[in-house]
Amino acid sequence: MSGPAPDKGTAAGSPNGSPQAMSAYTPSTAEVKALRDETNAPVMDCRRALEASRGDVEQAKRYLRERGQQMAARKAERVVREGFIGHYIHQGGKLGVLVELGCETDFVAKNEQFQRLAHDIAVHICASRPRYISRDEVPVAERESRVSDDGALERYYEETVLLDQPYVRDESKTVGELIAQAVGVLGENIKVRRFARFDVGES
Repeated sequence: MSGPAPDKGTAAGSPNGSPQAMSAYTPSTAEVKALRDETNAPVMDCRRALEASRGDVEQAKRYLRERGQQMAARKAERVVREGFIGHYIHQGGKLGVLVELGCETDFVAKNEQFQRLAHDIAVHICASRPRYISRDEVPVAERESRVSDDGALERYYEETVLLDQPYVRDESKTVGELIAQAVGVLGENIKVRRFARFDVGES
């Protein structure tokens, strides 16, 4: 006498009747290259991001951003003894910015991408006029004066704190997220140490 017919919803050959896992997605070399060109992330990270997102480029970018933020958090306490002075001059020499961007090693300080990041942050400072680098620098009196108004403090941070400002060339991310992304690529702690903005005739 034959046994009961197999359940139609059961995948043949799967243990305990569970469906077989979906086949792994393998991104093409062109897809990996395109994501790398857009994000500057390492090749293997781009491949993993595309595999995890099954080829969805926007999800892959989010994956890389989150990885960069996690890496930045892990490396945040590392000492930054090296660095590079980024600068930007605008309006025929009437407006200028200097920014000191710190890193851990001279090797990264000489890296073209790191130096470009310092320049990009200088451009942002020129356009967005932040007053502080991080929230910790905001005076207590400034914070307390806005606590009573719902949402006012967060808006104030976005307007005046460099790391909280939407990045001027891509407002989908903050300057802090831009730096975290660079940490994920370069593998070192990166910090803005200080900046100065100069306007001719402004005291």
